[in-house]
Amino acid sequence: MPRAATLPSARFRPAVLAALLLALAGCSAPAARAPTAPEPPGHRVAGYLPPDAVPDSLLLVPAPPQAGSAAAALDDTVNREALALRGSARWQQASRDAELGFPAGAQQFSCALGIDIDPAQTPHLYQLLSRVRADAGAATRTAKQRYQRPRPFMVNHQPTCTPDDEAGLRGNGSYPSGHTSIGWAWALVLSEIDPANADRLLARGRNYGESRLVCNVHWQSDVLQGRFMGAAAVARLHGSAEFRRDLEAARSEIAAARAGGLKPSRDCAAEAAALQVRPASAL
Repeated sequence: MPRAATLPSARFRPAVLAALLLALAGCSAPAARAPTAPEPPGHRVAGYLPPDAVPDSLLLVPAPPQAGSAAAALDDTVNREALALRGSARWQQASRDAELGFPAGAQQFSCALGIDIDPAQTPHLYQLLSRVRADAGAATRTAKQRYQRPRPFMVNHQPTCTPDDEAGLRGNGSYPSGHTSIGWAWALVLSEIDPANADRLLARGRNYGESRLVCNVHWQSDVLQGRFMGAAAVARLHGSAEFRRDLEAARSEIAAARAGGLKPSRDCAAEAAALQVRPASAL
């Protein structure tokens, strides 16, 4: 850093002095790494994995169930059971679970974790979940593009829990489920950070994927293979030194947040009650 010039004190205005001191302090202050504002529409966060390291769902998952198969019959059964939940508290929860955009999406696991997840209090955790979202979503892409499986609402002509999303969903293959891949990846990463709450976090990962059944936007086989791809993404993420650094920083943030009394802002009792309801035949 260049040496500061000597300035005549009699003519040196206080405002100028303050600006100089602030600039000098900035030379050694670390830059903020986590986002601090809501994502603009269409914003894409970069994941940790380079494109050639993202798991290839076209190689890793089988083709979707064929018409007339036992697997397709089970998909139909689960879909009928899910449709019966329309308008219920579980349906409303599925609508909330559909939100992946941050900052709202960052809160999907806040009740299971026991703290709010936000860029001010837990910036590394916020960034970690945002970047894992990108990698786990990308892990479903090749099979989605290859199979272009129609979603349940396109077949049964019944409403979804997110009608505003339907136009976009029609052009995005159903198999495997990207939301489920992301939710399961979040559950695995968070349970590694916070093993004392692993059961609650993994249960949240499971019912997060089941919300896609309730919403009438995915078949059960989509959700099952989405979990598989989420796990594949997390396995690859452990090869990233940057991911591992953020994971450890997030672990420290969670401990500090709990010590400071940070609590979830969601109605966790209502969420827990709603999530007890599930399609009876769902695996």
